Amino acid sequence: MFELNVGKTPCTLTPQDYHTLGQMTDGYSGSDIAIAVRDALMMPIRKVQASTHFKWVDAPSRADPTKLTKHLTPCSPGDPAAMEMGWEEVESDQLLEPILGMTDFLKAVKSVKPTVSADDVVEHAKFTMEFGSEG
Repeated sequence: MFELNVGKTPCTLTPQDYHTLGQMTDGYSGSDIAIAVRDALMMPIRKVQASTHFKWVDAPSRADPTKLTKHLTPCSPGDPAAMEMGWEEVESDQLLEPILGMTDFLKAVKSVKPTVSADDVVEHAKFTMEFGSEG
């Protein structure tokens, strides 16, 4: 479910990371997982918006990925290359967005709780056995 909801969004998650997330969210509905993924996808944007310092780094050019160009990326105020500035001062073509990673998903999963309890599942199963059929 996580991989399906991430889609083609670039991220550093491995198959093992997806497996770990699946284990952590046992009992979550598909909707709960979709909400967690949407929250995780917003984490890099929040990092940029909350950042008070940026630094220049070399990264592949958007026009020609075989060439490196200078980009600004959020950093800690304690970074030796840090420059105090807000995201509004960074031109869009200069910004190197933070990479979406496992930490973003772990934070999102902690903030999203399952909407269906184990008791709800048991009640649904009882109802289905008594009044209806699945399929």
